[in-house]
Amino acid sequence: MKNLSFTLECCSSNAMTKATLFLFPFIEVYLVSNFDEIDLQILKDLQNDGRLTNVELARRAGISAPPCLRRVRALEDLGAIKGYHANVNAPALGFGVSVFAQVGLSSQSDADLRAFEAKVMEWPLVRECHMVAGDADFLLKIVARNWDEYQQFLSTELTVTPNVKNIKSKLVVRSSKYLPGVPIEEVKIG
Repeated sequence: MKNLSFTLECCSSNAMTKATLFLFPFIEVYLVSNFDEIDLQILKDLQNDGRLTNVELARRAGISAPPCLRRVRALEDLGAIKGYHANVNAPALGFGVSVFAQVGLSSQSDADLRAFEAKVMEWPLVRECHMVAGDADFLLKIVARNWDEYQQFLSTELTVTPNVKNIKSKLVVRSSKYLPGVPIEEVKIG
Protein backbone atom coordinates (compact mmCIF):
# COMPACT_ATOMS: atom_id res chain seq x y z
CA MET A 1 0.00 0.00 0.00
CA LYS A 2 1.23 3.47 -0.82
CA ASN A 3 2.18 6.07 1.76
CA LEU A 4 -0.80 8.06 3.09
CA SER A 5 1.19 11.22 3.80
CA PHE A 6 0.70 14.29 1.67
CA THR A 7 2.66 17.21 0.31
CA LEU A 8 1.65 20.84 0.66
CA GLU A 9 1.97 23.52 -1.96
CA CYS A 10 1.60 27.12 -0.81
CA CYS A 11 -0.69 29.37 -2.79
CA SER A 12 -0.50 33.11 -3.52
CA SER A 13 -2.72 33.83 -0.50
CA ASN A 14 -2.78 32.29 2.94
CA ALA A 15 -6.47 31.40 2.59
CA MET A 16 -6.05 28.00 1.03
CA THR A 17 -3.37 25.33 0.83
CA LYS A 18 -3.28 22.65 -1.84
CA ALA A 19 -2.38 19.10 -0.82
CA THR A 20 -1.88 16.15 -3.15
CA LEU A 21 -2.29 12.76 -1.55
CA PHE A 22 0.27 10.12 -2.51
CA LEU A 23 -2.35 7.37 -2.27
CA PHE A 24 -4.51 9.09 -4.89
CA PRO A 25 -2.20 11.48 -6.78
CA PHE A 26 -5.06 12.53 -9.07
CA ILE A 27 -6.99 14.02 -6.12
CA GLU A 28 -6.27 17.60 -5.16
CA VAL A 29 -7.35 18.43 -1.63
CA TYR A 30 -7.71 22.04 -0.56
CA LEU A 31 -7.22 22.74 3.12
CA VAL A 32 -9.22 25.85 3.97
CA SER A 33 -7.91 28.33 6.47
CA ASN A 34 -8.08 32.04 7.09
CA PHE A 35 -11.16 32.88 5.03
CA ASP A 36 -12.89 35.70 6.85
CA GLU A 37 -16.60 36.58 6.92
CA ILE A 38 -16.19 39.02 4.03
CA ASP A 39 -14.52 36.39 1.80
CA LEU A 40 -17.31 33.94 2.59
CA GLN A 41 -20.02 36.53 1.92
CA ILE A 42 -18.43 37.35 -1.44
CA LEU A 43 -18.22 33.66 -2.34
CA LYS A 44 -21.81 33.01 -1.27
CA ASP A 45 -23.17 35.99 -3.23
CA LEU A 46 -21.22 35.15 -6.40
CA GLN A 47 -22.18 31.49 -6.16
CA ASN A 48 -25.85 32.51 -6.00
CA ASP A 49 -25.58 35.16 -8.74
CA GLY A 50 -22.39 35.39 -10.79
CA ARG A 51 -23.71 38.47 -12.59
CA LEU A 52 -23.64 40.74 -9.54
CA THR A 53 -21.82 44.00 -10.17
CA ASN A 54 -18.78 44.70 -8.06
CA VAL A 55 -20.62 47.66 -6.49
CA GLU A 56 -23.54 45.45 -5.42
CA LEU A 57 -21.19 42.72 -4.25
CA ALA A 58 -19.26 45.25 -2.17
CA ARG A 59 -22.50 46.63 -0.67
CA ARG A 60 -23.60 43.14 0.37
CA ALA A 61 -20.17 42.41 1.87
CA GLY A 62 -20.14 45.73 3.74
CA ILE A 63 -16.98 47.07 2.11
CA SER A 64 -16.19 49.56 -0.64
CA ALA A 65 -15.82 48.53 -4.29
CA PRO A 66 -11.99 48.66 -4.71
CA PRO A 67 -11.13 46.25 -1.85
CA CYS A 68 -14.04 44.05 -2.92
CA LEU A 69 -12.60 43.74 -6.42
CA ARG A 70 -9.16 42.96 -4.96
CA ARG A 71 -10.68 40.21 -2.84
CA VAL A 72 -12.53 38.74 -5.82
CA ARG A 73 -9.32 38.71 -7.87
CA ALA A 74 -7.44 37.09 -4.97
CA LEU A 75 -10.17 34.42 -4.65
CA GLU A 76 -9.91 33.79 -8.41
CA ASP A 77 -6.10 33.59 -8.30
CA LEU A 78 -6.36 31.21 -5.38
CA GLY A 79 -8.72 28.92 -7.25
CA ALA A 80 -11.60 29.38 -4.80
CA ILE A 81 -13.54 30.83 -7.75
CA LYS A 82 -13.01 28.56 -10.75
CA GLY A 83 -15.12 30.48 -13.26
CA TYR A 84 -18.47 32.00 -14.15
CA HIS A 85 -21.21 30.56 -16.32
CA ALA A 86 -24.89 30.80 -17.18
CA ASN A 87 -27.24 28.06 -15.99
CA VAL A 88 -28.99 27.22 -19.26
CA ASN A 89 -32.33 25.42 -19.49
CA ALA A 90 -31.51 22.12 -21.23
CA PRO A 91 -35.10 21.27 -22.31
CA ALA A 92 -35.55 24.79 -23.72
CA LEU A 93 -32.59 24.04 -26.00
CA GLY A 94 -34.00 20.67 -27.05
CA PHE A 95 -32.09 18.43 -24.61
CA GLY A 96 -34.98 16.67 -22.89
CA VAL A 97 -33.14 13.58 -21.66
CA SER A 98 -30.58 13.40 -18.85
CA VAL A 99 -28.89 10.15 -17.92
CA PHE A 100 -26.40 9.20 -15.24
CA ALA A 101 -24.20 6.37 -16.49
CA GLN A 102 -22.08 4.30 -14.13
CA VAL A 103 -19.07 3.07 -16.09
CA GLY A 104 -16.86 0.22 -14.97
CA LEU A 105 -13.45 -0.29 -16.57
CA SER A 106 -11.51 -3.51 -17.05
CA SER A 107 -8.32 -1.93 -15.75
CA GLN A 108 -7.84 0.82 -13.18
CA SER A 109 -4.21 1.59 -13.93
CA ASP A 110 -3.44 5.29 -13.91
CA ALA A 111 -2.78 5.27 -17.66
CA ASP A 112 -6.13 3.57 -18.38
CA LEU A 113 -8.05 5.91 -16.08
CA ARG A 114 -6.48 8.95 -17.74
CA ALA A 115 -7.11 7.53 -21.22
CA PHE A 116 -10.80 7.14 -20.42
CA GLU A 117 -10.95 10.67 -19.02
CA ALA A 118 -9.29 11.99 -22.19
CA LYS A 119 -11.85 10.16 -24.33
CA VAL A 120 -14.72 11.61 -22.28
CA MET A 121 -13.43 15.11 -23.05
CA GLU A 122 -14.19 14.44 -26.74
CA TRP A 123 -17.92 13.80 -26.13
CA PRO A 124 -20.05 16.95 -25.99
CA LEU A 125 -23.11 15.05 -24.71
CA VAL A 126 -21.16 14.13 -21.55
CA ARG A 127 -21.52 17.17 -19.30
CA GLU A 128 -19.89 15.79 -16.16
CA CYS A 129 -17.40 13.03 -15.43
CA HIS A 130 -16.57 11.92 -11.91
CA MET A 131 -14.18 9.17 -10.86
CA VAL A 132 -15.95 7.34 -8.05
CA ALA A 133 -15.29 4.59 -5.54
CA GLY A 134 -17.53 1.56 -5.29
CA ASP A 135 -18.98 -0.74 -7.92
CA ALA A 136 -18.22 1.68 -10.80
CA ASP A 137 -15.14 3.64 -11.78
CA PHE A 138 -16.83 6.70 -13.29
CA LEU A 139 -20.16 8.44 -13.07
CA LEU A 140 -21.09 10.38 -16.19
CA LYS A 141 -23.89 12.90 -16.60
CA ILE A 142 -25.06 12.75 -20.19
CA VAL A 143 -27.66 14.90 -21.94
CA ALA A 144 -29.43 14.05 -25.19
CA ARG A 145 -32.29 15.37 -27.28
CA ASN A 146 -34.21 12.12 -26.81
CA TRP A 147 -33.77 8.51 -25.71
CA ASP A 148 -32.82 7.42 -29.23
CA GLU A 149 -29.93 9.88 -29.32
CA TYR A 150 -28.69 8.56 -25.96
CA GLN A 151 -28.97 4.96 -27.19
CA GLN A 152 -27.01 5.91 -30.33
CA PHE A 153 -24.27 7.51 -28.18
CA LEU A 154 -24.25 4.50 -25.89
CA SER A 155 -23.88 1.94 -28.68
CA THR A 156 -21.53 3.82 -31.03
CA GLU A 157 -19.32 5.72 -28.57
CA LEU A 158 -19.39 4.66 -24.95
CA THR A 159 -19.63 0.87 -25.17
CA VAL A 160 -16.97 0.59 -27.88
CA THR A 161 -14.44 2.66 -25.95
CA PRO A 162 -11.34 0.63 -25.06
CA ASN A 163 -11.29 -0.72 -21.50
CA VAL A 164 -15.03 -0.17 -20.86
CA LYS A 165 -16.28 -3.28 -19.08
CA ASN A 166 -19.84 -2.39 -18.10
CA ILE A 167 -22.33 0.47 -18.08
CA LYS A 168 -25.42 1.01 -15.96
CA SER A 169 -27.72 3.80 -17.16
CA LYS A 170 -30.03 5.75 -14.87
CA LEU A 171 -32.61 7.89 -16.71
CA VAL A 172 -33.49 11.09 -14.85
CA VAL A 173 -37.27 11.22 -14.46
CA ARG A 174 -37.41 14.47 -12.53
CA SER A 175 -34.91 16.77 -10.82
CA SER A 176 -36.10 18.26 -7.55
CA LYS A 177 -32.93 20.03 -6.42
CA TYR A 178 -29.99 21.59 -8.20
CA LEU A 179 -27.59 23.76 -6.25
CA PRO A 180 -24.16 24.21 -7.83
CA GLY A 181 -21.18 24.84 -5.62
CA VAL A 182 -20.98 24.16 -1.90
CA PRO A 183 -22.91 25.19 1.25
CA ILE A 184 -20.73 28.18 2.08
CA GLU A 185 -22.69 28.84 5.27
CA GLU A 186 -21.20 25.58 6.59
CA VAL A 187 -17.59 26.79 6.19
CA LYS A 188 -16.01 27.39 9.58
CA ILE A 189 -13.97 30.55 10.12
CA GLY A 190 -10.61 30.28 11.85
